[in-house]
Amino acid sequence: MDRRGFLKAGPGLAALGLGAAGLPAPALSQGANARTLRFVPQANLANFDPIWGTQYVVRNAAALVWDTLYGVDEQIRPQRQMVESEEASADGLTWTFRLRPGLKFHDGEPVLAKDAVASLKRWAVRDPMGQMILAIQNELVAVDDRTFRWSLKAPYPKMLLALAKNNAPCSFVMPERIAKTDPFQQIGEYVGSGPYRFVRNEWVPGAKAVFERFADYVPRDEPASWLAGGKRAMVDRIEWVIMPDPATASAALQNGEVDWWENPITDLVPTLRRNRNIVVDIADPLGNIGSFRMNHLHPPFNDVRARRAVLQALSQEDYMQALVGEDRNLWKTLPSFFTPGTPIYSEAGGDILKGRRDYDAAKRMLAEAGYKGEPITIVVAQDQPITKAFGDVSADLLKRMGMTVDFVATDWGTVGSRRALKTSPSQGGWHIFHTWHAGADCINPAAYTAIRANGDGAWFGWPKSDSVEAARDAWFAAPDTPAEKIAMDRLNKEAMDFALYAPTGFFLSYQAWRRNVSGVVKGPLPFFWGVSKS
Repeated sequence: MDRRGFLKAGPGLAALGLGAAGLPAPALSQGANARTLRFVPQANLANFDPIWGTQYVVRNAAALVWDTLYGVDEQIRPQRQMVESEEASADGLTWTFRLRPGLKFHDGEPVLAKDAVASLKRWAVRDPMGQMILAIQNELVAVDDRTFRWSLKAPYPKMLLALAKNNAPCSFVMPERIAKTDPFQQIGEYVGSGPYRFVRNEWVPGAKAVFERFADYVPRDEPASWLAGGKRAMVDRIEWVIMPDPATASAALQNGEVDWWENPITDLVPTLRRNRNIVVDIADPLGNIGSFRMNHLHPPFNDVRARRAVLQALSQEDYMQALVGEDRNLWKTLPSFFTPGTPIYSEAGGDILKGRRDYDAAKRMLAEAGYKGEPITIVVAQDQPITKAFGDVSADLLKRMGMTVDFVATDWGTVGSRRALKTSPSQGGWHIFHTWHAGADCINPAAYTAIRANGDGAWFGWPKSDSVEAARDAWFAAPDTPAEKIAMDRLNKEAMDFALYAPTGFFLSYQAWRRNVSGVVKGPLPFFWGVSKS
């Protein structure tokens, strides 16, 4: 079905005889209704381990439940969060951290230094910046109940940014017993110390997730700013209502059955704007970068010529128009892996994504890489508008390139699990999946998970390139902004030459909420603290 053909505002849930997500609508008093915020997230919360995977929907929910030692503010500066103070030795080899007093987990137990230590050890195995710290670590130990020490073999000046960054996996602090879970296995207990607790007995994957205000949370005194400052819970209860159908979500928002929709698709924005009870705004001015992610472990994409064939044939205009439409204020082509308009943005090496798309050249490159018509498994989430639009374009692209397409239509939760498999595509693995990266994550290489090329330690697809890694290391070693710019040029060119992944363009997305909701801010994730409802 043409995606623009069914997106007229349909009947609300009540008209269909259903409560939110097919569940009975509770009978709430006006006061209780004002204390409950109903939110439509970008996708289903199929799993809930923010270290095991990197899906934004999991990170967003986790930010409600688990707090972090530091948090970035809207200027992407690290600020203290759970930490009361820190001290770095003069040689930069020893960091000593002291926790704020009175921190408490949702089960009533105090937050101790041993919990932070265990949490950081699990996080560091899965996170690119954490892996860098592990490579130069002497020891990470608790000194007393509120103090822990991280000693290194070499200085790591970006320590605080690593602990504060907003991209997944964030360094969320869990109780020691949970944090000792193998980082490659999912946790089964969801106890944090954040402003909201997870109501596990009301969790219905595919339908809803519920969070209740944690009465014993002690926010910082500073004003809230992204993941920093005072995270003040203004509503007693947050219900995530899963609505994969955009028309249903639009109708529910217009009818007042939900209060806030994380990512309304562009086609429905004019309808929402005509409703005087609804506010529509850009979700994050730093936007998003679309991603066509290839598996470097298996043929044909273990050969750089096959990956470069994709870059040679891929039309970013096709991807952006399928997702966003014709409004060029909302998207642009991107011969880069980095966020446009930022201080050290680079397009070095990006010519392969510019100009006329050459399918004949792409076919020749595929043949040189040894491709002989084998099925190419592309795993596409149908319940996520971004990936669905990208997947449809890619299926057509691959056929134009002369490839046999094995199109696996599934859900975003399954994509999150399947992309972690290293088995061959014929044994349940994959060749291609689609995702996107928040622009806030792609300003530079520091917290950019998808730009790593360190093999088994890299993000899904497991690219390995010493030249890409060396260029990334050069950015970390740069003493000033001009040197950082030189390193960024080198990194973008090396990553393009290596065809690390294929950027599908830069785009802005919307969010929408009812006018009786206040405190919604722009940013790379929905920040629920400070949001209230009248």
